Amino acid sequence: MDARLQSAFAALIGDKHVLTSAQDTAPYTTDWRKQYRADALCVLRPASTGEVAAVVSLCAREGIAVVPQGGNTGLCGGSVPTGTRPEVVLSLSRMNRIRSVDALNDTMTVEAGCVLADIQRAADAAGRLFPLSLAAEGSCQIGGNLSTNAGGVNVLRYGNAREQVLGLEVVLPDGRVWDGLRALRKDNTGYDLKQLFLGAEGTLGVITAAVLKLHPKPSASATAWIAMQSPARAVALLAQLHARLGERISAFELVSRRCLEAVLAHAPATRDPLPRAHLWYVLAEIADAGEGAALTAQVEQALAACQDLVDDAVLASSNAQAQALWKIRETIPEAQFTNVKHDVSVPVSKVPELIERAGAALEAAFPGAPIYAFGHIGDGNIHYNVGDQALLARRAEVNRVVYDAVAALGGSISAEHGLGQLKREEIRHRKDALELELMQALKRAIDPQGLLNPGKVL
Repeated sequence: MDARLQSAFAALIGDKHVLTSAQDTAPYTTDWRKQYRADALCVLRPASTGEVAAVVSLCAREGIAVVPQGGNTGLCGGSVPTGTRPEVVLSLSRMNRIRSVDALNDTMTVEAGCVLADIQRAADAAGRLFPLSLAAEGSCQIGGNLSTNAGGVNVLRYGNAREQVLGLEVVLPDGRVWDGLRALRKDNTGYDLKQLFLGAEGTLGVITAAVLKLHPKPSASATAWIAMQSPARAVALLAQLHARLGERISAFELVSRRCLEAVLAHAPATRDPLPRAHLWYVLAEIADAGEGAALTAQVEQALAACQDLVDDAVLASSNAQAQALWKIRETIPEAQFTNVKHDVSVPVSKVPELIERAGAALEAAFPGAPIYAFGHIGDGNIHYNVGDQALLARRAEVNRVVYDAVAALGGSISAEHGLGQLKREEIRHRKDALELELMQALKRAIDPQGLLNPGKVL
């Protein structure tokens, strides 16, 4: 980067927040899985919306691409440079203020660089719940969560990140600021513009702040680890528990025996929750107001009524036991880190067929390749990971088998992780031509120079 441009950036945000050395920029130019890495002119760390707007405006005048970045915990290479043109990484990490909490309106206004776990704690301190929860919550930032429409374990009850937002503040590709920070649940005044930027992976604008919805904080919860013979029984159990417990089921996670064994090998201090092995498990979280003992009794009764579907089950008797069960689920991604990963979704009723259909096709094509199937069966989102490092060289072949099975069941090749660079080309073959045309028209209309996060999504 030439001295003139470096000086111009330094004048806007301060010299120490313009990172140029390879040592300083490396954490920002390599993705979390270390699958993608490319150089950038520099990394810029603004501290306010005004500074973001000034930086983006300067980049627009200079024809420099901008790669917005939160916690850089994504799995699809969406938050790092492509290296195909002059790019700067725009880190929002210094914009980490919680601007306000309105407990009576059940809203919180936060800046994009707030770490998700900090938002959860602030909501809890106000006697409220912010339900977005995922494995990276200790380091991921809310701007990235919203830009990728993150899911997590509580989608079943509360919905994706998109459904937790009432208003946004966004810096547009030319540096103008759209102030849509409205804390309204009803605003029927035309197009809902915030939806353009939620899930757009920073390709249409830079989210700098958001008004988030808060929810009543449950006073009672029950965590159950349930064994069964098949995913089909897990889906049937979900229907039965919904009939008996209603919308109090906030999480319903499927775990295969292979996944549990991977965790036990990766983290030897982990204990198998049940005395003998079973083929499949569900980790369920049920939450409500009232007394914990009363809720636990209701869950026990509900499970007893489903004995034809359940082989064994254990309910956590303390918060520590509940956390230990959730630790198993949260450790699965790192316990089988290097393989061909898929973040797919189908209708909940079709999840068993997906697992069976894709499994049979993979066995035929790649005999003996291990399959690690786990995830959010309650909303139809399965993380379907295949093989080991040796199979990475045949990623495209593996993808085709899994994605064909997903397509046959009317599913999606990206349920919650986004497209980024990883699935940018694949989506061209999986989406309707008119749908792609409309997406491209939006991109051209809002970002005619193609400067925001180029090479991602489209």
